[in-house]
Amino acid sequence: MISVIIITKNEEETIEACIKSVKIIAGEIVVLDAYSSDKTVEIAEKLGATVIKNRFDNFASQRNFALSLARNDWIFYIDADEKITLEMAEEIKETIKNYKENLGIAGYAVRRKTFFLNRDWKFEDRVERLFYKPLFLKWEGVVHETPKMKGEIGLLKSHLLHYTHRNLSQMVKKTNFWSDYEADLRIKSNHPKMSSWRFIRVMATGFLKSYFLEKGYKNGTEGVIESFYQAFSMFITYAKLWEKQVKKN
Repeated sequence: MISVIIITKNEEETIEACIKSVKIIAGEIVVLDAYSSDKTVEIAEKLGATVIKNRFDNFASQRNFALSLARNDWIFYIDADEKITLEMAEEIKETIKNYKENLGIAGYAVRRKTFFLNRDWKFEDRVERLFYKPLFLKWEGVVHETPKMKGEIGLLKSHLLHYTHRNLSQMVKKTNFWSDYEADLRIKSNHPKMSSWRFIRVMATGFLKSYFLEKGYKNGTEGVIESFYQAFSMFITYAKLWEKQVKKN
């Protein structure tokens, strides 16, 4: 009854664990791949997923295109660096089994537990992932996509596990790739000209958000490393923005 959708781009390190975790709930697994240059596609196909390639424009458009490929009434989105637990699998099954459309619920958010450098960060957020397709409209937004639907969002109790920033080499590689994309988005939106104080502000924001808001201070050395890395990541993105602004002018 469930179509599981995974958006990928060079995810060979994590795609196998992700797909294996959702097989218990999936009637089909659709992997929409943005022309990976590693073994992502090969691994996904060996595990029985249907793989479709599509050029990446933004996450909203990728999610919407993948939605059009899904055959079932229930859709579950999961990222390649995430896994569901057995508890979540059972809760999803029970939620669908007992679902009544006339209650006005069009989808469900999940509690996501984050791991940085393979350490439980003691931090969770909520992300919308499970949808009843007849009441789902589309994803909107270029940077931070949000779902639009004809109804309310419920909340599942169990946790989705998110294994982001697994090692420093992977972190730097991802930052170098996505910072180009983020810088291009800012160029297209006519971002104000970069200056020295803007660099200081965005780097301070990156550090403070990670260390205090996301409770990095509770995680010792790893917390300090991750928080400084967030500041570095912001610097790279905005330095590339500055470079593109100089070339444009």
